[in-house]
Amino acid sequence: MGFTQRTAASFFTTLEQAGIERLVDVRRHNTSQLAGFAKRDDLAWFLDRILGAEYVHRPEAAPTSELLASWRAGDLAWEDFATSYRDQIATDRIDDLFSPDDFARPTVLLCSERDPDHCHRRLLVEHLDAHWGDVAAHHL
Repeated sequence: MGFTQRTAASFFTTLEQAGIERLVDVRRHNTSQLAGFAKRDDLAWFLDRILGAEYVHRPEAAPTSELLASWRAGDLAWEDFATSYRDQIATDRIDDLFSPDDFARPTVLLCSERDPDHCHRRLLVEHLDAHWGDVAAHHL
């Protein structure tokens, strides 16, 4: 799930309707004023108060700052970004950061991109599926 182009009401209603109990933030930088309601401390508070859900931050699962900046600046095509990020998560053994048990209860991965077609969270789920099998993603 991405938070951009969403109101807080839409964001939290979507999580509530999906029955989410845990949000794993896979952004490297999650305290920017541009993040609005999705800033780390505010988001953790809202999740707890509104949904009774847990907040977990896993910045290690995010693309490097340099890689993300190159893609956002248009210096790197999406396909090249995706290849580099896949290499990064394989080299850094990101699958060791998570376990299938982490997703035993309804869990959502969060980044900023609304569209999963151009988002690292989709690539991360694909990577975990390749290592564990039977990982199903439902983009909210």
